[in-house]
Amino acid sequence: MSSLERLRSLLGSPPGVADVRRDFNVVEAGLGIKLPQEVKEVCSLYGDVLISDFIFVFGSKFMTEKGLWMSEFVREGHPVIPKSVLPDSGGMLHWGHSVEGDKFFLENRGGDKWTVSAFRRNLGDWYESDETLTDWLVGVFAGRDAEDWMPEWPTSHWFEVD
Repeated sequence: MSSLERLRSLLGSPPGVADVRRDFNVVEAGLGIKLPQEVKEVCSLYGDVLISDFIFVFGSKFMTEKGLWMSEFVREGHPVIPKSVLPDSGGMLHWGHSVEGDKFFLENRGGDKWTVSAFRRNLGDWYESDETLTDWLVGVFAGRDAEDWMPEWPTSHWFEVD
């Protein structure tokens, strides 16, 4: 079973989104980068959706806008976020946030390997993992990763689609 299949088995399919094909060409043009295939897959399925009232994953509707905003915010001197954000050259991809103000990023570790990092607002620190987006989300929703700052998840997830 692939990581995306494991994620779907944990979360299910969001209503009204699973059959919609998302176009990320505009996002790629706006951020000046070719997005990893994994990001397109996850964000096509769960993008622009709030999962169980806690994690909002950006999709083609919000990813460029939020990336531009976060890039400028970090450029102005955020005290904890240590790296630039796309569309700034070599920047991280801002892919989502939590309702508590955590900001989620993907960092390019070379080649096609992008791993999850985050600004943890309540802890006021920077978090880095060695996991890809899908593997990290599987770990989070399975309750084995980031359990010190993620909520206790319900047995059945729900979605709010924007």
